Amino acid sequence: MAGTRPRDAGAPGAPGGRTGADVRRLRDLLRSAILRGAYPGGQLPGEPELMAAHGMTRAAVREALALLRAEGLVDRRQGVGTHAVGEAVLAPLAEAHGAADPGAGSVFDRRMRPRVLDRSVIPLPEVAADRLGARPGDPCLRLEYVALLGDEPVAVATNYVLFPEAERLRDVPFVSDWYALLAEAGVALGESEFVLGCLPADAGTAGLLGLAVGAPVVTMEQVIRAPGGRPFDLAHIHHRGDRFLLVSRLPRASARD
Repeated sequence: MAGTRPRDAGAPGAPGGRTGADVRRLRDLLRSAILRGAYPGGQLPGEPELMAAHGMTRAAVREALALLRAEGLVDRRQGVGTHAVGEAVLAPLAEAHGAADPGAGSVFDRRMRPRVLDRSVIPLPEVAADRLGARPGDPCLRLEYVALLGDEPVAVATNYVLFPEAERLRDVPFVSDWYALLAEAGVALGESEFVLGCLPADAGTAGLLGLAVGAPVVTMEQVIRAPGGRPFDLAHIHHRGDRFLLVSRLPRASARD
């Protein structure tokens, strides 16, 4: 109709407007700080400090903190304040691929330990065979485990490994992470490929990772190839995005002359 204006999407109270956007942005800033261990002892600033630092109302600050609490990242107690719950681990993506040696203190520097759920030779499933360029029904090693950091589960992985690599992995003690196991078994890694996604946790995955059913988990489908390019391992990995963060850093390619 002539003379009418659509409601300003940035107006306070509008869906996605200033108030809602401010809450979302503060939630994101605080989440980043929490996961990176920015608060000594896990103690977050009080509401007045957050209001002053971000120019927000008390109601908006409380709403942002409520969102973090619903995510399971903070705990709020009257008279005590807001504390971060648990800590996250930052893992360079190159190390998660197995393409780079772990740095000192890295989560892949033998800090994890596995709780093995299954380690058996089975007929290779058809879908796994297609991904690995192998014949369905050929024997493979299925090795499934929960990765623990301290006593906290951070990921669950199911690997389908072809022979002859599977033969080397069958009886080698599995005491740390997957790449340490490959190295101890004398299995060389040539190339690693990830397909990343996100799914709500089903009851089985939630139980293994200590999450609520429906909580988001990061999914990773990995194919590992031998130095000559032959794929020998297919893995399906589900890990906690609130405890295990992947960091990717690459230089920009030089411009062509």
